[in-house]
Amino acid sequence: MSRTEDPRTAPPIRWGILGAGNIAGSFAEAVSAHTRAQLVAVGSRRHDRAERFATAHGIPTTHLGYRDLVEDPQVDAVYVATPHSEHREHALLAIAAGKHVLVEKAFTRNVGEAEEVFAAAAAAGVFVMEAMWTRFLPHVAALHQVIDAGEIGDIVNLSADHGQYFPFSPTSRMFDPALAGGALLDLGIYPVSFAHDFLGVPDSVQATGSLTQTGVDGQASIVLTYGERAQATLSTTLWSQTPTTASISGTEGFIAVRGSFYVPTSFRVQRRDGRVWEFDHPSRRGLQYEAAEVARRVAAGETQSPRMSWDGTLAVMRTLDEIRAQIGVVYPGE
Repeated sequence: MSRTEDPRTAPPIRWGILGAGNIAGSFAEAVSAHTRAQLVAVGSRRHDRAERFATAHGIPTTHLGYRDLVEDPQVDAVYVATPHSEHREHALLAIAAGKHVLVEKAFTRNVGEAEEVFAAAAAAGVFVMEAMWTRFLPHVAALHQVIDAGEIGDIVNLSADHGQYFPFSPTSRMFDPALAGGALLDLGIYPVSFAHDFLGVPDSVQATGSLTQTGVDGQASIVLTYGERAQATLSTTLWSQTPTTASISGTEGFIAVRGSFYVPTSFRVQRRDGRVWEFDHPSRRGLQYEAAEVARRVAAGETQSPRMSWDGTLAVMRTLDEIRAQIGVVYPGE
């Protein structure tokens, strides 16, 4: 079975990190440990936070605020790691400075904002990609190979869940409508994007959910339909730690992806004829794969990745928008 390319073989690129939160720290650790890229600058609205982040990750330059970061001539590409509500603004800021951009998922709050970012990137001729890291992981590449080879026949059902427990706080990012909080954009995007990756754009979307006291989605159950019989059954919640597993079932067998399905993991293939085998990948760290993809595409002069294309992100955003419309979540300013 073919393997995902080693991130260390990707060309070097100089990263500027916009935002100094937890996911930015995970990205910095993965890039430093597993690629040839350099972390050259970090920007934060708080000087002390930028300094702590820079010290922790060996970054030589700090910027107070984001404009100085994106205009730093050392920086080739900007990793946007701020709340969903700010992704559009910060991506446009980096694009206007002529920088390539990797934007954390969910890419924006809605499809209209995503279209605006991609239009700006097309006009500027810079690379932009949603940081849906799962698309680039070794086990996902192996899953595609197994399915494309017909090992489980035609897909009939894909199931995936992602739930984490968050204690309620109206000031928390997860519960704040102004920051585009809720389960769907932070957690549910993983099963939704997973379904899009293996089944494509659904013919219909059905969703039901429950809202928190602040009006964001606390939980959602989703059914996506494809053609006459294929379905994806997905769920997300911020009220419970769930198994975060996934399975893909077909006419000739099924694949069980060990939790958590969205991080580097293993899976088991069980065919209807009784044959069983496993794919195993022991590593838990994986953000280096998306960083390597950016470096390779930028070096090739490309503006998007075929694995997480602009059309692919827009399709996922349309599905998320439809889910939110059905369960009644609207963010301020939309």
